[in-house]
Amino acid sequence: MSIQGMNHFTVLSDDLDVTKQFYCDMLGLEPGPRPNFRFPGWWLYAGGTPVLHVIHRDKLNEVRAGVIDHMAFTATDLPGTVAKLQKAGVLDTLWQRDVDLGRYVGSHPMAGSHHSGPMTAHPDLFVDRTWVVTPHRRSAVESVTHVRAAVRACRAREVIMDVDDHDAAVARVSHLPHLMSVLVAGHLTRVPEGDLMLAGQGLRDVTRIAGSDPLLLEQILGANSTAVLEELRGVQDQLGLLIKAVEAAPATADLRSQLERGVAGTRKIGGKHGAAPVNYSEIVVAIPDSPGALARLFADVSAAGVNVEDVSIEHDPVLQIGYLAMSVAPEHADALVDTMLSHGWTVL
Repeated sequence: MSIQGMNHFTVLSDDLDVTKQFYCDMLGLEPGPRPNFRFPGWWLYAGGTPVLHVIHRDKLNEVRAGVIDHMAFTATDLPGTVAKLQKAGVLDTLWQRDVDLGRYVGSHPMAGSHHSGPMTAHPDLFVDRTWVVTPHRRSAVESVTHVRAAVRACRAREVIMDVDDHDAAVARVSHLPHLMSVLVAGHLTRVPEGDLMLAGQGLRDVTRIAGSDPLLLEQILGANSTAVLEELRGVQDQLGLLIKAVEAAPATADLRSQLERGVAGTRKIGGKHGAAPVNYSEIVVAIPDSPGALARLFADVSAAGVNVEDVSIEHDPVLQIGYLAMSVAPEHADALVDTMLSHGWTVL
């Protein structure tokens, strides 16, 4: 005989219906056909296979753990499942019981983009990027040490936070901005095609992250819904004030206050490499949409001896040209403009 794989697990229960409800509601198993045994029970299915058998026992020992330490399921949507367990109070029950939770240490890197899949990976993905570690009050020191070693191995920048503080922080600076992008992008489905011809780079910037995988975002929001809802309600209040300010135009005091508040917010975002933000001068150059144009332009920038701090490009909706915006230190702006003009570029 050759073992081909695990067929099923069996658990004993003194309350069949409650046990079935837990595995079906929390883990998504489904009750299915079961032979007509002489004793009551359930067969619970995943993907058409009865992976879990539940058998009734009138009396169970006070210590219910047997020779099986745990069951492991291959599945998707871990954050969503955790959210279900949390909402049902299962995690609180684990905290209250004498269960060994020392091996669990929450952590994740704050890296990547709205692209996904192995083709978007690279060996330096986590280098110098923030990696959050959130040990809980019963995390074992050894377990925390292992996680921190993984962070160092990836050459990431470690940040240790309280779990609740972490959830609130990512709701403010990651999840909420993503949802704002989703709202604007979703609104575009009602915009006539002709109007979109007038769109500039600003619209692309605002909606870029809305192109992320909806399933992934759904899982993230499900796991952090409490903190995200608090931020959404705050924005809802501010949106109401903004609507009133626009309605009151041309009495612009309130509207100007809202706009200036936005400017103040952008100045709180960190600059390059985590440094304080800097007010750069922006120089926009028209560049033809042709092979070698970018290489030629940056060669001329190099000749000027000016460091470009940031760059973006916007494509003309009609003409075969783009508008390359270069951010440079204010004291170098005039020299770069002179160089661009002397090499035949059109500076806008």
